[in-house]
Formats: sequence, C-alpha cells, structure tokens
Amino acid sequence: MTFLRFLIASAVGIYAGTSQADELQKLQDDPANWVMPAGNYNNQRYSSLKQINKKNINKLNMAWSFSTGVLRGHEGNSLVIDDTLYIHTPFPNIVYALDLNNDGAIKWKYEPKQSYDETVPVMCCDTVNRGLAYADGKIFLNQADTTLVALDMHTGKVVWSDKRDDPRTGATSTGAAFVFKDTVLVGISGSEFGIRGYVQAYDLQGNVKYKAYTTGPDDEMLVDPVKTTSMLKPVGKDSSLKTWQGDQWKIGGGVTWGWFSYDPDLNLFYYGTANPSTWNPVQRPGDNKWTMSLFARDLDSGMAKWIYQMTPHDEWDYDGVNEIILSDQKIKNKLRKTAVHFDRNGFAYTMDRETGELLLAKKFDPSVNWSKGVDLTTGRHDRVQQYSPDFNGEDENTTGICPAALGSKDQQPAAYSPRTGLFYVPTNHVCMDYEPFEVEYVAGQPYVGASLSMYPVNDDPNLGNFIAWDAREGKIVWSNPERFSVWSGALATGSDIVFYGTLEGYLKAVDAKTGRELWRFKTASGIIGNVNTYEHNGKQYVSVISGLGGWAGIGMAMGLKNDADGDGAVGLYKSLSSWTNLGGVLSVFSL
Repeated sequence: MTFLRFLIASAVGIYAGTSQADELQKLQDDPANWVMPAGNYNNQRYSSLKQINKKNINKLNMAWSFSTGVLRGHEGNSLVIDDTLYIHTPFPNIVYALDLNNDGAIKWKYEPKQSYDETVPVMCCDTVNRGLAYADGKIFLNQADTTLVALDMHTGKVVWSDKRDDPRTGATSTGAAFVFKDTVLVGISGSEFGIRGYVQAYDLQGNVKYKAYTTGPDDEMLVDPVKTTSMLKPVGKDSSLKTWQGDQWKIGGGVTWGWFSYDPDLNLFYYGTANPSTWNPVQRPGDNKWTMSLFARDLDSGMAKWIYQMTPHDEWDYDGVNEIILSDQKIKNKLRKTAVHFDRNGFAYTMDRETGELLLAKKFDPSVNWSKGVDLTTGRHDRVQQYSPDFNGEDENTTGICPAALGSKDQQPAAYSPRTGLFYVPTNHVCMDYEPFEVEYVAGQPYVGASLSMYPVNDDPNLGNFIAWDAREGKIVWSNPERFSVWSGALATGSDIVFYGTLEGYLKAVDAKTGRELWRFKTASGIIGNVNTYEHNGKQYVSVISGLGGWAGIGMAMGLKNDADGDGAVGLYKSLSSWTNLGGVLSVFSL
C-alpha cells in the first residue's frame, strides 16, 4: 500500500481503531521507506532489504546524484517516504523534496530565514544538521537558530514553528528532531557556551508538552527522588544540585544534541547528555550530575525512570550524546531488553533498558588509558591519576590521554544487525594533551577553559577503525583500520552487508560476519553523513550524503590553518586536503 493510500484509508476509517500514533510504527515496518533519522524507533540502522547482496554487489553503480549547493559539513541522511526523498543541508538548513518518479526533480525547496551573525559564530564544530523527521503529513526541521519547523510534506509550506531559545546566549541546534508516536522531541546544543541542557517535547500541532532539564532542581529535571533510579537505587532529593558548587548548574552544560531512541512497549525514550561546562574540571568540583548521563524517560510525561552517569566529573570533554541502540539479546543465558551505547570515553555500555541495570562496560578501543575499567556495582570508573587534568591542575599540560576529546567514537551512529547479533561501529583512534585554564562565564561567549592537541595513538598511521562489536560479551569480533577517523554513520542490511563512509570520501561495503571489503566507490567529498537504503519500483537503492566538515573537517570547512585550531583537529586531519574537497552531494546507488 502506498503512503498516500494509507492516509486516505485512515481518513475514511478502513483501519477502524487505528490512531495517528500508530502511523510511524506501520511505516517503519515497510523497508521500502526510511521514515526517521535512524530508520526505526530502536536506532538499529538496519534494513531487511537484501536485493543488493554479496554475489551482485560488484555491479553496484551510481544511479543518480544531487548537489545541495552548500559547502559546510553534511551530517545525517535523507528520509524516503514512498515516491519522495527529503534531504537537508547544514546552515542555512535548506530542505529539498525530490521526486523519485521523475529523475529526482525538485518538488519543493524550503530555505529558512535565520540570522547568520547571531547563529553561525556560536555553532561549535561546524554548522552541521543531523537530519529531518516525519509524522502526520509533516516534515520536521530542527533549525540551527533553535526553531522547530513543521513543513507540509507535499508543498514545503510552514504549518507551524516555534523558536525555543536564543542563539545570542550560545544556544543552537545541530541535532535532528525525533518523532515517537505522537510526540516530537528536540534537544539543544551549546555546552561550550554554558548552555543548560534540556529536552523539549511537542505534540504534532506544535504545543509544548514538557521541558526536562539535565541539571538543577528535581521538578525542573522531571526527576522523582524516590521513583527515578540510578544503578537500581532511588536518586534521592536534589540529586543534581548536591553535585555542583553553588549555582554553577545554571551554566552547567549537559546539552542534548545527539540521538534519541524509543521502546513503544515500555513507552520509554532514551538519550545521552553532553559534557559539563566548563572544560576546566578544577572550576566545577563534584560529580556534576546529570551531565555525561544516559536517560530513560516516559514519553507521555517526560518523567525520568532511570539515569546512569557514565563519566562523573568529566575532565576530558567525553560528551555522552552518542546513540543508544535497543535490541533484545541473551546476556549470561538470560534474554534481556538491552540498550547499548558506545561512549566518547571509549567504553561500550550494555544496559537493561527497562530497569537501568548496568550489565557490561568494556573498552571498545584497546588504547583507552584514562580508566582501568568500570565497577558494575557502583558504575564508577577506576581512574588513572596520570591522565587526570583535574589532579594535575590548572595551567599544567596532561599528556598522552587516550582517547582524545573526539572520543573513541563521536556522534556518528553505529548499526546493529539482528541477523548476526553484532554492532557495527565507526571509531576514532586518537590521543591528546589537555591543559585546563581558568575561564570566566560571559553569556554568548565561549566557555571552554582548556587547550588541546591531538595526535595518533603511538604513531599508528591509522586514525580510525571500523569494528564489529559483541555487546553480550564486550569484545571486538573484527576490526578494519582506516587512514582517518570513521565519521560516517553505518548501515546493516538483510544480506549481511554493512555500509559506511570514510573521510576521504569512499563509500564502502563489507561482509557483516568477517569485515572483508566487498566494494567501494569514491564520492565527491569526504563522508560525515550516514548511509541508508530504500526501495523504489522494486529496486533497492543505497544513499549517502557527502560533504566534508564537522569536527574532523573543520579546518577545510572554515579555512583554518593553525594546528591548534578546532581544539587540535586542524593539525590532526591536515592531510585530508590531499584526498578530498568540500561540497554537499547526495549519492544514490543501485544495481
């Protein structure tokens, strides 16, 4: 049944008793579509399509392409709903609807009116945007200036919009909106400007349902001192306030620019929070709850069911916003509803997503050295004093910390295959020196307080790996080294093929079971976007957005030359200019 026929049928009551809230569940069950940022509620980035397989993948060729006309970093991926592909750009956040029945002709184009001078100068790590969302005949765009816009999917006309924050204070938006059932969720960016993180929920008509902060009083965080748990115990009264000095929680960071997932059976949604402000740990004693944490919240009320803080009192900018992937797996011969998270701190966490029990926490890059491991009873790390900027003090350079602030993985999302039971993870393989210094908070000005330099691990020529991870046992099954960090989101398919992109611009396909490379294609620019797949007129397509930028490509994107710029990323990735160039292009492949 086509999407249009589905809407008509719903309207005339053929599907009696089916509510609008069920629409996304039905659409994501059809692998011909790609209707939300990660493809499905569970964030698995898995498609059951298998027309493209190991026997014929050598015949995979470019079917068509589309230039976005924008030069900065292109993260995220397209949406595909029946006969239309929707694609977005970094600032100025243009949205295109492309007609798949007419050689990708432009159906409509929406370009927001945003203030460049207010917004772009306070966007950390490039002007990226991670994608679009869909529900109820609307395409949702989370603009850089913090405006959430609902566009008519057929015309591109604005149905409603709401600007929820002020870029002049440093608040921006780089994350995608997410729609679960009948609720639209958006986060906020700006920990590097002292923004206090939160999640805001809307209904499909644009009314605010609730706002849940990362830090502060219980009522503002939507935390119940008795019913909300951490490590299976009640968090207690003022669980956040007690871990900050004075009113520092008001500028404490913990923003929410990453990925969201949802379990409709439990009616819980999941996400991670970012680093505390400032990057200088000496200036903010305490655990700084609930920055660097995983949250499970009730979708209807926003109330937190459980929280787990991965890096209490962060000292390294190990941002915690990476995706949380939901799957059911056997752990020690017991079937568990798991939530798996690959954190910037270099540890992969397997949680029970219903209770918040920590089942496993292991390094997914062997070079990680700041922590010896995690106590599964307390959830806390065994920290190595040598690599602690807080212990070594302000204006002292702590050297040899692994991973770097980029993390062992940044926001580039992993994929999971229910066929193999493995997770496919794009990773960084980088270390750093870190020197904190005193910084004063001024609204709208950078509130960082640390200088960094980044470099390869032990002179390893490879700055990244693409790995297969077993979250049941906490081990790497196979690992493919890459010249640069792997900054592209992965895709797993029903034919046991996994796709990912590289910073040089290669789209690669590998065997899901062995990691053996099956195919590659050099696209027009470095890939920091995410791979997805869809079916049209009986043919499977694979698509990816190229367009170098983001933290890894910030030097080329902004024309920076000093090795220390971009918090050390410019020097680390300076050889990228020998491999690729700027430019946003959607590349679509088929047999």
